[in-house]
Amino acid sequence: MRNSLLLGCVLRPARAKDIWAIRKLVLSAKLDPTQIRWSQFWVIECEGRIVACGQLRCFPGAQELGSLVVAPAWRDQGLGSYLVKYLIQQATQPLYLECLGSRLTQFYTRFGFMPVSWTELPRSLKWKFGVSQLATKILPIIPVTIMRYQGLNDWEGDR
Repeated sequence: MRNSLLLGCVLRPARAKDIWAIRKLVLSAKLDPTQIRWSQFWVIECEGRIVACGQLRCFPGAQELGSLVVAPAWRDQGLGSYLVKYLIQQATQPLYLECLGSRLTQFYTRFGFMPVSWTELPRSLKWKFGVSQLATKILPIIPVTIMRYQGLNDWEGDR
């Protein structure tokens, strides 16, 4: 995994003017565009354009890593890995995510995320993740996996 960004790229908090670039990335990946709040996003800008984004959403007693997207032309260069590691470091509460397909499950496992059942979720995330769990039972086309970060950060202790 890459520990630095590509030359000419910068990781920064999103700004209000970035909202359309973020929406475009999220929609291109066929992710849920209804929960986009630019102020929760971090972006990677390369050569003057936003090529990757991800957000940390806050819920009572938990956070969600979501909407992580790298533009197709910029994939396989470590940008997604760099962004995941950064967002993990920024989290201040137990961190969860929801991913589609086994390939993404394998990707997030590399960073210390482990699958959990819906029953193990904090109350604040049960409704949000429960909707997609119900959808996969009705239309089991693509498996949806709920994961919790189990890595090096100790969420139970003081930070």
